[in-house]
Amino acid sequence: MGTGNTALKREISLIQATSINMIDMVGIGPFVVMPLVIKIMGSNLFLWAWVFGAVTALMDGMIWSELGAAYPAAGGSYNFLKEAYGKKWGRLMSFLFVWQTCLQAPLVVASGAIGFAQYFSYLVPLTGVERKLVSGVVVLLILFLLYRHIGTIGKISVLLWAGVIIIMLWIIVSGFTHRQVAYSCLPDPHQSFWDIGFSLLLGQASVKTIYSYLGYYNVCHLGSEIRNPGRNIPLSIFISIIGIAILYLCMNVSIVSVIPWQEAVKSDFIVSSFVEKIYGSGAAMLATVLVLWIAFASLFAVVLGYSRVPYAAAADGHFFPLFARLHPVKGFPYVSLLFIGGLGFVFSFLFKLTDVISAILAMRILVQFVAQAVGVSLLRRRNGTANLPFKMWLYPLPVLFSIAIWLFVFYSTGKVAWLGLLLALGGVVVFYLTRNLWTKKSTGITT
Repeated sequence: MGTGNTALKREISLIQATSINMIDMVGIGPFVVMPLVIKIMGSNLFLWAWVFGAVTALMDGMIWSELGAAYPAAGGSYNFLKEAYGKKWGRLMSFLFVWQTCLQAPLVVASGAIGFAQYFSYLVPLTGVERKLVSGVVVLLILFLLYRHIGTIGKISVLLWAGVIIIMLWIIVSGFTHRQVAYSCLPDPHQSFWDIGFSLLLGQASVKTIYSYLGYYNVCHLGSEIRNPGRNIPLSIFISIIGIAILYLCMNVSIVSVIPWQEAVKSDFIVSSFVEKIYGSGAAMLATVLVLWIAFASLFAVVLGYSRVPYAAAADGHFFPLFARLHPVKGFPYVSLLFIGGLGFVFSFLFKLTDVISAILAMRILVQFVAQAVGVSLLRRRNGTANLPFKMWLYPLPVLFSIAIWLFVFYSTGKVAWLGLLLALGGVVVFYLTRNLWTKKSTGITT
């Protein structure tokens, strides 16, 4: 199987890869969407939206693991789609992925920065303009930390990851040892798991929980920099998903065991309110600082992973050649890094958090998740499975399950789904208008 992107060095270990995945997954997401999930579900059954999100991540994680182990190169889905759809359609599909990444990746960066500013306002009351300034400064600081050698970044990731785990364990242990409210995730006699109303609510709520799980595949974007990728990429994905799912479920139960879910739905600072109720305002301030640590760590991983996507396409001759440049001394794709971070900086001033969460999913589901699930089957049919470093379990069930779930979630994004369709159609038009330009510019590009 191909390795690609030989200019990058394989210096990220399993623990570093897992750290990058997990800090990407957690971020500010679970702390800001928990009240939204409860509000959508409107009952004690909200926990099942988090279970649904975990199952979705696990099924899709098998697809990413098989592809990531077989094609460990920078860019992740860019390479997977190019390989899966062959010479005729591969260029189009891989271009569409880079096209949507250039828009939705900065939105992901902006969502983390906006969420950071929201929680920061618990410590220091901020006006709307001041929140925007805080979110912008956070993005600039992330760029400063990432503007260095990948070996150093791997060590920083482990430090940030350790902080994330300690913070979440503190929340979980505090809730279970100071339980004040009885909570059950089982339905009452008048509730049912099987009616259409519950399914629709579950779909809408799962848009938010799946957003909080996204990032389990970040290691695939760094495929050219992972040691022993055939083993470490699948391991890091599964460790990340299972570990984060356990932490999320325990954290949710812990919090609503102290703050009833009927009250939790009204809180903009759910973790801060939770800690304040147990330990007082001083501890709540500390908890808020720790949540900000998590948000910052996640942004670090997000920008790191996505910065490799335009680089991979440019190195392949399918994007502006400028993005293929590596730093002459430190050996990282600095132009791509500055582009993703810079656009994220701009978006953090333009949008609200609630505006971007559904948009992030709608923009990537069709091109990235559904097309990639189909692609893994195309590759198996064409190449067989004898040489695969990792084979997903129970094939083809994970593929069929993933496609069905992603289409269900896409439908559940509502009107925002049109944004995903329009983005894909716009990408097709741009591709056919510029493909001759890319073909010319690809001459002489080293991959």
